[in-house]
Amino acid sequence: MFSIPEVKKVEEVMDKEFTTISEDMLIEDVIKEMIKSNTKTLMVTDENGELKGIISMTDIHKLYKDQELYNQQKVKDIMQKDIIYSNKGLTLDECRDIMINENIGILPILDGGKIAGVLKQEHIRDYLYMNLEDYGITLKYIIGQIKEGICAINNEGIVILWNKFMEDRYEIKSEDMTGRHISEFLENTISEKVLNSRVGMSDIYFTDKKKDLYALVHANPIFYKDEFIGVVCTEVDVTEARKLSMELDKANDALKYLKDEVKNLSKGSFDKILGQSYKLEKSKSIAKQVARTNSSIFIWGESGTGKEVFARAIHDYSERKGQFIPVNCSAIPSELFESEFFGYESGAFTGASKKGRVGIFELAKDGTVFLDEIADLPLSMQAKLLRVLQEKEIRRVGGDTIIKINPRIISATNKDLAQLVKEEKFREDLYYRLNVVEIKIPPLRERKEDIVILVHKFLEEICKQNNKKVLSIDKDVINVFQNYRWKGNIRELRNTIENIVVLSQKDTIEMDDIPSYMIEYANNNIEEEDYPLDLTKATQRLEIKNITKALTMSKGNKAKAAKILNIPRTTLYYKIDQYNIDVSKK
Repeated sequence: MFSIPEVKKVEEVMDKEFTTISEDMLIEDVIKEMIKSNTKTLMVTDENGELKGIISMTDIHKLYKDQELYNQQKVKDIMQKDIIYSNKGLTLDECRDIMINENIGILPILDGGKIAGVLKQEHIRDYLYMNLEDYGITLKYIIGQIKEGICAINNEGIVILWNKFMEDRYEIKSEDMTGRHISEFLENTISEKVLNSRVGMSDIYFTDKKKDLYALVHANPIFYKDEFIGVVCTEVDVTEARKLSMELDKANDALKYLKDEVKNLSKGSFDKILGQSYKLEKSKSIAKQVARTNSSIFIWGESGTGKEVFARAIHDYSERKGQFIPVNCSAIPSELFESEFFGYESGAFTGASKKGRVGIFELAKDGTVFLDEIADLPLSMQAKLLRVLQEKEIRRVGGDTIIKINPRIISATNKDLAQLVKEEKFREDLYYRLNVVEIKIPPLRERKEDIVILVHKFLEEICKQNNKKVLSIDKDVINVFQNYRWKGNIRELRNTIENIVVLSQKDTIEMDDIPSYMIEYANNNIEEEDYPLDLTKATQRLEIKNITKALTMSKGNKAKAAKILNIPRTTLYYKIDQYNIDVSKK
């Protein structure tokens, strides 16, 4: 009952019991021989046993209609001489095809030119019929036990095979599916696409019959003798494999970020933030105090002051389990903000990766997202960011699964965010959500005592990178550095040191090694600082200068200017009136 189809040779099936006659025999004797042998066809051979022709009852019937004395005719006059025959050794299938192509019902089988047997239509039919049921049972069990789906449709789209795997997967019984058009049960299948195109296809296929069900599907057209007869489709469940692939992609994305971040680990602690000035130490103290809370932190500082270094230090000190993911909001095109922040599913939009992508918030699920240049975030994304911060959940672009997240948000900018809120360029509700704790990083000009520390640290690092002996530095150069404004702050200082080291040919950095514009600025600054010996007048000049500077920095905002000067607002109003300072031009 359970077997494989055999390839039979013709000699195993042919009839070896056959009757031969001579070509000189009379027809009346032929009829008697047919009756005696109970056969309708006789083989005509010569005295050597070689096949000369075939005579059948049909041939005799034609002769009977044409001639009255038909029974006196000889065999050689009416026998079929153009004989189609085959030789031993051919398969039964090959002989069957010969009989079908030549439209004959009997095929003599020769062996060395002599007749060895006769193959008739009934031989083939009986053999195939006897084995058909056994083959059917074998095929049914094999297809049923295969751990992948098999579906076959004919050239009209009618389902002719639907195995148990497909029954369980789609919850459609084979008896309901077979004999019906596939589109009655499933829409937009790969089988139908191949039915129309007659070109094989392979793809990851998603079905909504069950949640998150994915399969790798191969569909191929079937041709028999150049005639298209249908489509066979195989389907392998890859749901678990896809989940593992997504986890692997997420791990690879995380690994990529980690590799990029390893280089910066040494910069990630507060001890590596160089400087001992009061203002810097105050900022570090606030940062340490809030690092282990879950509150959002807003870092304000001029360009080059080290906002990301502070953010990394806060993340490291917080001991959060997740990663530190820095994002430059000004570097992401507005049309890509959503896919970058929230990720996307496979095929979510044109050009999207087939594997989908993990977004920034998902990647930093329990870690820290550092949103640098937050002031450049488009208003449309500000609303979505606010919702994420409130709901602590995201949904990928093109997806419908809710993903819970819990990242710490640290944002930073060198712009006046409060002023942008007034100008309605930044959402007020998002501003207050981000600015729970504000940390101000002082510019380099306000922490001149730290310049010496930074200069020596940068000299050591840069000389080592360029395979040079660590250079010493003249005191006059230090004085110039301390009196320079440093609009680019620490970044500008480091670049200046690197330029000097690369171009220097001496062991000591002297005045002629530094850019001339720095010396000019320092000289002008010294002249401005040449206060009179009269302490009252010197104090008045210093107060006027600092009040004017604070008003310029605050763009005329007296409350903010008072905060910069660290004096009460009433005192500032008094001083402005006392010195008749014009605030209208600030």
